[in-house]
Amino acid sequence: MNETIKILTIQDISCYGQCSITVALPVVSAFGIETAILPSAVLSTHTAGFTDFTVRDLTEDLPEIRKHWEKEDILFDAIYTGFIASIEQLDYIKDIIDSRLKPGGLVFVDPAMADHGEFYNGFDQEFADKMGELCKLGDYVLPNTTEACYILHKPWKEEFTKEEMLEMANELSEFTKRHVILKGDTHKEGQLGMIVLDKDEETCDIVFNDKVDYVSHGTGDVFASAFVGSTMNGKTPTQAAKIAGEFTKRAIEKTVGDETHTYGVKFEQVIPELYDLLKKY
Repeated sequence: MNETIKILTIQDISCYGQCSITVALPVVSAFGIETAILPSAVLSTHTAGFTDFTVRDLTEDLPEIRKHWEKEDILFDAIYTGFIASIEQLDYIKDIIDSRLKPGGLVFVDPAMADHGEFYNGFDQEFADKMGELCKLGDYVLPNTTEACYILHKPWKEEFTKEEMLEMANELSEFTKRHVILKGDTHKEGQLGMIVLDKDEETCDIVFNDKVDYVSHGTGDVFASAFVGSTMNGKTPTQAAKIAGEFTKRAIEKTVGDETHTYGVKFEQVIPELYDLLKKY
């Protein structure tokens, strides 16, 4: 019997609302991968569309958890980071990567800190600069255009040309060891794309999906989690981006029209389709 692949995902738990760990844990697990979690914070709800939510910052817990894992000799084949609750946590996460990642293991960094031209509440340029340092440890870095602009100290705008997207992806390649997946390419009408820069093969592809006219919290986490699961099943960056993009689009399509479901997308209803997507690509 093959040894079980073990992944650690580090991001927040929103007790209500489909994002972060409540997306990553079921989606990555659905790919047949044992998924451990390290919460960066616990929130009563996610931060989009809710008010007066509670937040418990778990920064002080991270080094103690690492020490216990060292004692128990717990190691991971990959580490996947998402929403990080404080700038102090970034150094603790580097320590976890250094000590708990198996030799040859993979690091996936989703620098979840901004969207639509603005930082999420509580983040600033200092955090973005520190996040850029974490990205340098990543085998795969998956920013949207807003996050990329903050990391690169570039001005953000609603629309980027194909040439501008390619330029950003190439600049981001200095912030990652191997691969860049830059989300948010809108230069093709009716399509939403991403730049996939593969430093191993020295290739750069643009992957498109039909654009669904619907905006929801948590779709970036759905995409990143499906990308991680696909990659750990042996897919190339371009193949993984196609699977993750299609999976996310289908989850959005399941949600459109349900006015009572405003806190995420119905990714659970698309999980049974993952096996076919793995075969398709």
